[in-house]
Amino acid sequence: MKKTILLSFTMILLATSGYGQFGKLLDKAKESASSLKKKGGADGGALDISGGLKEALNKGVGEAVSKLSATDGYLKSPYKILIPKDAAKVISKLKMVPGFGDVEEQLIAKMNAAAEIAAKEATPIFIDAIKGMTIVDAKDILFGNPDAATRYLESSTRKNLYKLFMPIIKSALNEVDATKYWNGVVTKYNKLPLTKDMNPDLDDHVNSKALDGLFSLIEVKESGIRSDVEQRTSPLLMDVFGKLDKK
Repeated sequence: MKKTILLSFTMILLATSGYGQFGKLLDKAKESASSLKKKGGADGGALDISGGLKEALNKGVGEAVSKLSATDGYLKSPYKILIPKDAAKVISKLKMVPGFGDVEEQLIAKMNAAAEIAAKEATPIFIDAIKGMTIVDAKDILFGNPDAATRYLESSTRKNLYKLFMPIIKSALNEVDATKYWNGVVTKYNKLPLTKDMNPDLDDHVNSKALDGLFSLIEVKESGIRSDVEQRTSPLLMDVFGKLDKK
């Protein structure tokens, strides 16, 4: 009887001791998980990175679109659209014809005005691409090349933007009389002696160069957030991009 009581008492002690150790281990696991989340690990850290990258891209896109879609936004910027190479041949000949001395300046102004009109429509496509960014995308972008966010955005949106821009560019070129003006220039050129008939495509040229400028400016904005603490204008941007400062 005494042996049975002693055995039972021993089992109770062991069970109580085991439960206490399990409880301590559970508490330590909870503390570790909480600490990891606060330091940016596990799922919490990945979500922070994703949120930070999305905020950075939204910021860069918003500023780029706002700047380039303003009046003279392209024309008076490093992203000014110049005449196509084929058009240069036409213009070099016509500059010597009375009434066509400023043909290059006129055409450049009209092409850039068309690009500024088209740029206003880019934001929804950019927003959709940014929303589609995954946690894996975000990690690869943050710790990737200095232009990784811009390249992600370009690969996700350029084809759709080109399709969106094309009818807008055509309409805008008509709106600013660029197409009419260019047709007149080409007609005059093709009547000149010893010249081969030409008709360079303004639509594709303006579209492609407008997109080049837009992504170039977004890349500048990305570079600023990555390298300049003062451009990290929110706690989330400071937290996420601060990780790069510790690399």
